[in-house]
Amino acid sequence: MALELCKLSQDLWADGDKDGAIKVLDDAYSLVLSVDNQEEDPDITQQKDDLRFLISKRILEIHASRFRTTKGFKNAIPLTVNKFVQKELDLFTGKERDFFMASYRRSGKYRPMIVKELKKAGLPQELSWLPLIESGFKIRALSRARALGLWQFIPSTGYKFGLQRNIWIDERLDPEKSTKAAIAYMTELHEIFGDWSTVLAAYNCGEGTVLKAIDRQKINYLDNFWDLYQRLPRETARYVPRFIATLLIIKDPGRYGMNLPEPDSPIPYEKIRITKQVQLKDIAKAIGVSDLVLEELNPSLRHRVTPEAGFDLKVPRTYGRVLLARLDEIPKWTPPKTRYRKVKRRRHPTKKTYIVKHRVKKGESLSVLAKRYHTTTKAIRRASRLKSNKIMVGQLLKIPTRSTRYASARKAKRTRTYVVKRGDTLWKIAKRYNVSVSKLRRINKLSSNCLFIGQRLSIPRSG
Repeated sequence: MALELCKLSQDLWADGDKDGAIKVLDDAYSLVLSVDNQEEDPDITQQKDDLRFLISKRILEIHASRFRTTKGFKNAIPLTVNKFVQKELDLFTGKERDFFMASYRRSGKYRPMIVKELKKAGLPQELSWLPLIESGFKIRALSRARALGLWQFIPSTGYKFGLQRNIWIDERLDPEKSTKAAIAYMTELHEIFGDWSTVLAAYNCGEGTVLKAIDRQKINYLDNFWDLYQRLPRETARYVPRFIATLLIIKDPGRYGMNLPEPDSPIPYEKIRITKQVQLKDIAKAIGVSDLVLEELNPSLRHRVTPEAGFDLKVPRTYGRVLLARLDEIPKWTPPKTRYRKVKRRRHPTKKTYIVKHRVKKGESLSVLAKRYHTTTKAIRRASRLKSNKIMVGQLLKIPTRSTRYASARKAKRTRTYVVKRGDTLWKIAKRYNVSVSKLRRINKLSSNCLFIGQRLSIPRSG
């Protein structure tokens, strides 16, 4: 019955009756909640959860479609002014004024390129101001979570969207490549959520966190982003109001008492393919420019040395011809010789230490856990930063151990999580990850091949 109501709501939505579609989904949601499951049958519980999540997501999509923008730019991001936004406005025009001014000035080096890429992708141009709150338009900005660059990618997300990272380069620091990766990520998030406010929240804390917050809405489902706001992590909850405050100031700086400085100009450049390892300072000397200019144009070079595999080096415009003419004269870089000291060889190699996370259960103590994991109470206290031997039920401890038994347990997680996007089918996902459809259905306990946007699937890892 609930599924039939979902199909009816889809027809109403297609006919333009959004209010009617939401009313039908509301009835379907109430129907799901009323299903009696006193015996706590796991299959029934799973079906209820799946339906509840499906209905919540459908409601979200309908509401988001009221202001969804795909190719147009006008009013793509609603500039709501409420107490949360006002708080960020007060900060930017008060104690964070210097930060805002400096970030705005730096933006001139990168925004023309960012706007060009956003236009090409059909995304709102306002998103070009996102690096102001992400990194202050500092190309080497590094967060406590090890997020790096203009767009603050963590290594795993950067890798997912094609950013290379090795001993020589880190493309999270490359303005052009990281911008394209950020656009790809935001495009994917928009396919999941449908409105830019929610996309921005997911960009900051991950789509999984936002989907969980939406799922926790229960019967009081999402009317707009501000219904979701209170359920987000504190840092993310500030993120969207902070971005809206940025757009408001940029749109009308005089209204907020801000006299914005002249933005810096980007450095015009051209690319030259380098196929040998050379130092930036040697290139700079050969072509007659400052090595600081080359470092600014090529921030992805981690050691100011081009990689052996080849690199598209950016040089100031008109200097490419000079570099090509003198490239053979530039000495090839060779790594410095390392002095090794003789170390007395151990008769027995030291075992590797692993960190195991353990949730304290009733009746457990540090001494009991130390014995179980073949370690000491002192080692557990140090790893878990405990001031005493007192622990509580439910407390999460970090326990160092050299037992391979627990090391293998850490490696036992053989699945990854995939969030279903628009256009996905079970067959497409199975083909992408080189696994059979039947195995995907078995792992995820699916009764059919039907999927819904936002659904999370466990995908077995290869190997």
